[in-house]
Amino acid sequence: MSRVIVRAAIYDYHALRPLIFEMMEAMGGGQIHGDSRVLIKPNLLAPASPRQAILTHPAIVRSVVEYVLSKGARPLVADSPAIGSFEMILRMSGIRDALEGLDCECRPFQNSVLVDVGGPFGEIPIAEEAIQADVIVNLAKLKTHSQMLLTLTVKNLFGCIIGYRKPEWHMRAGIDRQTFARLLVQIGRTLRPTFNILDGILALEGQGPGRGGVPKPLGVLMAGRDPFAVDLAVCRMLDLDPQQMPVLKAAAETDGLLIEPKIDGTLPEIRGFCLPRQTSLVFGPRFLHGFIRRQLLQRPVCDGVLCQMCGECSKICPAGAITPRGTLLQFGYDRCIRCYCCIEICPFGALRSAETIAGRLVRRVAAFLLPTGPTR
Repeated sequence: MSRVIVRAAIYDYHALRPLIFEMMEAMGGGQIHGDSRVLIKPNLLAPASPRQAILTHPAIVRSVVEYVLSKGARPLVADSPAIGSFEMILRMSGIRDALEGLDCECRPFQNSVLVDVGGPFGEIPIAEEAIQADVIVNLAKLKTHSQMLLTLTVKNLFGCIIGYRKPEWHMRAGIDRQTFARLLVQIGRTLRPTFNILDGILALEGQGPGRGGVPKPLGVLMAGRDPFAVDLAVCRMLDLDPQQMPVLKAAAETDGLLIEPKIDGTLPEIRGFCLPRQTSLVFGPRFLHGFIRRQLLQRPVCDGVLCQMCGECSKICPAGAITPRGTLLQFGYDRCIRCYCCIEICPFGALRSAETIAGRLVRRVAAFLLPTGPTR
């Protein structure tokens, strides 16, 4: 049974530092020594400030860096952002200022190596720094995710695929939500992060994981050796069936039943946490999948007032389905695979998912024929 440490917390560095030190010691941080190659992997999705609840908070990053330094090791803080320069993200997030004066290297992942993650995926390119690390400290953010429902500790490891390779893997695996979830499970099983800390002090609800989400104070910090156990503890906290979480569902299908974590502390009962509206990415007979994607699934749409025509959505789109035309974006919905990467990375929150007329009709008919209880 995996242990998950749960503590109430606030963003006060002087309170967080001893709490982080306590958590790291409890998880076996004593194994870090002067020769350890330590990778600290925060969530650095895109340029954002701490109050937007999109990135791992700088006080948590600093506290973990200081813990590693206290063991005589020199940590590397690294990630591969979807958009924006790494330095811009460090400055906007407050991490650059937080790490000032500390003997810590901070840079984006630079090189990939092919690693066999097993299953149907075979060899995939993963950041060399993650493969070579003796210790990985996985610093995730508790956020909703329009495709995977929630992005927690397991999903955070997808950042170990270097940014320009992410669209390729969304295209190859992301058409089917469960296939993409199985890829995330295989990456998690391959990297096996040594320590996982989840920042849920200020979480993100609604249409996350980017600017489409809404900050939600939860006041909780979680930690554990097993990222799947931490993610399962979040489901229990939110009163969410783990089978609704594609990653946990895929993990259960791969390894059998999920083992309930042993909670160290008090797991709060969070009610009313707003999850993103989702529809299955594919369902029904395989020969109908293309039609279903085009006609029934929610499609990305643009708010012309908020859009600044920066072109980031066009660059990230794995299917090449978005074309800037003058002052408007043109969507090729026949090519769109409904991965919603464009919504995730839009720096202005100008993109959202919208139901098609056919999709709305099917949902209403299904609700009439198969009534369920109230949803959050």
